[in-house]
Amino acid sequence: MQQSETELMLKGYGLTTAEFFYRMPDFTNVLNSYIWQDYDIAPDHPRLFKFVEFWQREIEGPLHSVRFTHRRLLSSGEWRHVVGEFTLH
Repeated sequence: MQQSETELMLKGYGLTTAEFFYRMPDFTNVLNSYIWQDYDIAPDHPRLFKFVEFWQREIEGPLHSVRFTHRRLLSSGEWRHVVGEFTLH
């Protein structure tokens, strides 16, 4: 079952954005870029490294470099369970 983004954030996942620079197979002097985003856990980044392994195994364009950033959007201390809400006029 696919987990929602909120569930992932509550488990410590954060949004990881990576920019892959790779060479064209036929034009090795040309660098292209590809942007990848997914929810991942820092500092190990298992989903990012799984994608890098996929790229190296399946994509013909060899990687030149990878630049990435990670941001936790919600931490467990910022979340609280609310049972009820009162509205006063």
